[in-house]
Amino acid sequence: MMRSMYSGISGIRAHQVKMDVVVNNIANVNTTAFKASRVTFQEVLSQTIKPSFSNTGSDLGGTNAQQIGLGVSVGAIDVMNTPSGVQRTDRPFDVSIATDGFFIVSNGTDQLYTRAGNFYLDTTGNLVTESGYKVCDATGVPIEIANSSDYTDFTIDKGGMVKCVEKATGAPQEFGPIGIAEFVNLEGLMKDGGNLYRATANSGVATIGTPGTGGYSELIPNTLEMSNVDLSQEFTDMIIAQRGFQANSRVITTSNNMLEELANIIR
Repeated sequence: MMRSMYSGISGIRAHQVKMDVVVNNIANVNTTAFKASRVTFQEVLSQTIKPSFSNTGSDLGGTNAQQIGLGVSVGAIDVMNTPSGVQRTDRPFDVSIATDGFFIVSNGTDQLYTRAGNFYLDTTGNLVTESGYKVCDATGVPIEIANSSDYTDFTIDKGGMVKCVEKATGAPQEFGPIGIAEFVNLEGLMKDGGNLYRATANSGVATIGTPGTGGYSELIPNTLEMSNVDLSQEFTDMIIAQRGFQANSRVITTSNNMLEELANIIR
C-alpha cells in the first residue's frame, strides 16, 4: 500500500508538469512564431519480486519475472517545430522564414536565434528586434543603415536584402542581407525567453547562410509567422492531464483508506 501511495504521488507530479506545459501553450496561442511543447512520460523503476528462470530440462518450463512498477516521471519536454501559417501585415520591416531556419540576433555578447521577424530601425540605424537585439547578416555582423533618416521606402525582399531609396537622389540602396541559421537538432535548442533560442551542445553548431541560396529558406516579406499551437489538441491534452491528476489523487485516497482499515483491525 505504501508503494501505491508513492506511485500516486509521482503520477500527480508528472501530470502537474503536463498541465503546466499545456497551459503555457494555450497562453502563447497568439505569440509570434511560438512553437508549442509537449510532455512525454516514462516509467521510473520496477521492483523485482521474483526473477525469471529458464527451462532447466526438468518437467517444468521456464517462468517469467514478477515486477511491480514504482511510479512515473517526466521523460521529455519536446519543442514541436512543426510548420505554422503566416499573417500578412504589410509592414515593411516584418518578415517571416518560409521553411526552416532562424534569424541571427546579438546583444553584443551572446548570439541568439529567433523566428520572430518583427524588426525595427533604432535611432542609430540598427535593424533590431522588439527587445533591442541587433539583427545580423550571414557573417554574424549586425546590420546597420548609417544615416537611416536619409532614406525612405524601406522593404525587405525574399533574399533578406534591406532595400530603400535615397531621399536626395532617388537612387536605390541595399543593406544586408539578413542571415539565416540552421541546426542539425532543432529540439536541442534552449528557449531563452523573448521569442529567442540559444544553441546548446546537443543542438549542434549553427550553419549560417543567405536566404534563398545554398538550400537556405527564402523569406516572406510583409508577414509574420504565427504560433503553431493547436487549441483543439491543447484542450484535449488539458482534459487528459486533469483526469490523470484526479485518478492519481484517488489512488492516494484509496491507499489511505486501506491503511485506515488495517489500523482498525487491532481495535
